Amino acid sequence: MNAYELRTFNGLKFVTFPLFSATGTVKHGFSTRMGGISSVPYDSLNLGLHVGDNYKHVIANRARAAKALRITPERMVAGSQVHGDKVHIVTGSHLGYGAKSDTDALPGVDALVTHRPGVPLASFYADCVPVFILDPVRKVAALAHAGWKGTVLRIAEKTVEVMTATFNCNPRDCLAAIGPCIGQCCYEVDAKVINELKNAFNYWQGFTEKSGKERWKLNLGAANKAVLVDAGLKPVNVINANLCTACYENLFFSYRAAGGTTGRMGAMMELI
Repeated sequence: MNAYELRTFNGLKFVTFPLFSATGTVKHGFSTRMGGISSVPYDSLNLGLHVGDNYKHVIANRARAAKALRITPERMVAGSQVHGDKVHIVTGSHLGYGAKSDTDALPGVDALVTHRPGVPLASFYADCVPVFILDPVRKVAALAHAGWKGTVLRIAEKTVEVMTATFNCNPRDCLAAIGPCIGQCCYEVDAKVINELKNAFNYWQGFTEKSGKERWKLNLGAANKAVLVDAGLKPVNVINANLCTACYENLFFSYRAAGGTTGRMGAMMELI
């Protein structure tokens, strides 16, 4: 089974995960930058409301992306994404939070968990790690947004812990997919980041490579896979798309590759 598929929905390209599709329990996908209406430098399927793009363009893009996955755009639920480790349980009462405005997104939230069918989760990226988590037995879905800070805070593990404590999920039943993010090839960090990493992982050398004096290349995807395995997931149930957003800037938005001004892709998942 391939780790990912690049699929086309109504002219929009999305990354999907056969491991998830095979369960028949979720609609899901990770958008590319292709198929929208935004202009340079947000061309063209920018889903981020906070980056300076035309508001009407972003809302139209979100509608296109959601409908391509057969998700109702007005029902999407998003957090404010502050590079923290807060995990929020999403219910039907949260429908529409963050769908059309950042001001009503769930405050201080970087991970979303739901057991409710028909409640679409959404989060947004331009190099950070999208972590999709699914328990097909208990039918619980989650999205976690993990940049280097969220990785050090082990947000993916904390998300699994919330799934376990709240919905009696067994981590060994859970599936996880690490979506497109900046790869080790393009992500160089300084001693400050490495020191934080050392405090969080006693095996930090396994996903770093020295690149110069006080400089390292960091593999965020591998680090988050390690976090998920530490949380109790079977290694075989954690897949990594290994798609670098900076290398494939024609396909994805990359904050680093663009020098800071660019659009955002979206991770979306809804229990059927």
